Amino acid sequence: IKEGIERGEKALHIVDPKLRSEHLRRLEGVSINVATAEHNGQLEVRVWEEAHLRKGLFDQNAMLLLIEEMLGNSKAQGFPLTRLVVNMEWALEDKPGVHDLIEYETRLNYILPKYEDPVI
Repeated sequence: IKEGIERGEKALHIVDPKLRSEHLRRLEGVSINVATAEHNGQLEVRVWEEAHLRKGLFDQNAMLLLIEEMLGNSKAQGFPLTRLVVNMEWALEDKPGVHDLIEYETRLNYILPKYEDPVI
């Protein structure tokens, strides 16, 4: 992550809302200036409810559109690469739509090759 920031790439993270502050502290702990990176759009940290669990449920179609939008917007903002890191522990909970996750992952495999961005 730090290497990408130093290279002028974008870091886009989707994290557990309970761990967002800790995640930011860990980034600061490896000498990433979180405030500056967030301000200039180089770092974007979203919580599950801003991504996979919008409206309290998992909608695979909406999430696939969001992934394409996020990766496309990063290019439009001038970032050469986006490193997308996603924490998926929400899938261990019995959330509406969670049973569509395998189909979502399969469909995502057809979308991601359009981009050179690494996704974890």
